[in-house]
Amino acid sequence: MSFLLVLLVCVLTCCGQLCQKQAVECWKSAAPSAAEKSARKKKTFGWLVLAVGALGLGLLCWLWALQLLPVGVAYPMLSFNFVLMALAARYLFHETLSRRHLVGIGCIVLGVILLGVSL
Repeated sequence: MSFLLVLLVCVLTCCGQLCQKQAVECWKSAAPSAAEKSARKKKTFGWLVLAVGALGLGLLCWLWALQLLPVGVAYPMLSFNFVLMALAARYLFHETLSRRHLVGIGCIVLGVILLGVSL
């Protein structure tokens, strides 16, 4: 249960970060007319609201996780967030993952598994 809660925190944090990235993408898009600028601002604000919501919910889940796990175990497990972000950036924003990235992701996954098994 506690491992799933930390995983939920990672997913919510990842979603919040991705919403922030999408807000930046909306903001930097070209908007020559006043109507398009207004629409761009609304779209950007919407993504930021979603980001704050996901990150806020992630914080609440994190506080719950800290009630169940020692911080020395729970905090390193948040490293799984790096894995989720790298994969999401690859598939949603078409960013490249080098071999070095993939090896690092593998090491993080192994570390999280080792921590999870020790519970």
